[in-house]
Amino acid sequence: MKKDGFGRIIALIALLSAFPPLATDMYLPALPTLQAQWNQPLSIVNLTLVAFFVTYCFFLLVYGPLSDRFGRKPPLMAGIAIYVAASFLCAVAPSIYHLIVYRVLQASGAAAASAIALAIIKDRIPGQRREQAMAHVAIITALAPMIAPVIGGLIMIRFSWPWIFVSQGILGLVSLGGVAMMQESLQKTGVQVSFMRRYLGVVRNRRFLRVVMVISLVGLPLFAFIGGSSDIYISTLGLSESQFGFLFGANAFCFMVGSFCCSRLVRKAGGMRLMSIGFCGIFIGGAAMVFLPLPGAMQMALPMALITFCIGLSRPPSNNIALEQVDVDTGSASSILIFIYFVMGAFSMFFISLDWKNKMQVIGTLAACSGAGCFVCWQLLKPHLRMPVMEQKRKAP
Repeated sequence: MKKDGFGRIIALIALLSAFPPLATDMYLPALPTLQAQWNQPLSIVNLTLVAFFVTYCFFLLVYGPLSDRFGRKPPLMAGIAIYVAASFLCAVAPSIYHLIVYRVLQASGAAAASAIALAIIKDRIPGQRREQAMAHVAIITALAPMIAPVIGGLIMIRFSWPWIFVSQGILGLVSLGGVAMMQESLQKTGVQVSFMRRYLGVVRNRRFLRVVMVISLVGLPLFAFIGGSSDIYISTLGLSESQFGFLFGANAFCFMVGSFCCSRLVRKAGGMRLMSIGFCGIFIGGAAMVFLPLPGAMQMALPMALITFCIGLSRPPSNNIALEQVDVDTGSASSILIFIYFVMGAFSMFFISLDWKNKMQVIGTLAACSGAGCFVCWQLLKPHLRMPVMEQKRKAP
């Protein structure tokens, strides 16, 4: 980092990483209005969410190799430009079917930001500060799912649903300007490698894949909670929509606090130790949800608060250690890391949507099993991994 300041890079990466939650959560309050305005069933309106998510996951795998071959800025600027154009198209969509198509286009651009953001951090920030930088980014991006529905609701009260997409387009333009002023972070190697060979090179890296598969397991209880919490809190426990919103936002706050603690503790405790603590905490939270008798909504809320805190604590060093296992094609590796995490999440959301008698116990069981599994696998993997610079210095005599 020579010309771009640390804080400026962190702010830009955080904004890029916030594209997916901003593009989905911000317009959730508008779904009933869209359903009534176009006289469509909820199943059709929800395709604007499903189509976005599926397209987003696919294009994560596209932008990584492109950024490894052509540099970070060109595909990132192209993706953001697509996102901006699609956001304004969504604002003028004349029907639900046009909106679905424009949302697909919007997702194809948003994926560039998520796929390339982690690669830029690895390119620009030295190993000693990288875990701390990822924790700072996690703190900021954790705010997005907390405030996005609130912003969307305020826009719906003061204006109308098209302005939600206009605001997303404006944020995209701000990001585009930031990327345009950013220095290219990838050092050219002069080697031209095909799209598939880049992925094959990463996939053959067994250390990287093993770490990614292990750390992606923590997404199982988190995405199960996202997919099943409204049914549990509102339909089963009888809470109001406002009470549900408060409890849902509280979990995003716990994730942010966990990431903040990570940024403060990583230099003293080390990322590997924080990962072990986080995995243990996820197990304890899951076991508490299953076995500890708590009154009403607290049976879900308190253990889930511990689980999300521990995910926030362990996720930044997990990402850093995974990327530490690769020397080249970091963009491809970053894409695979995020893709596997979201695929795990999609499976978990499908799993919790099945006709379970007690979804709370299912989420608790997922948390306990994933926490215990991650902890055991992590202890077996640690001796065979390349350690970040901070860890090497800490273990040096």
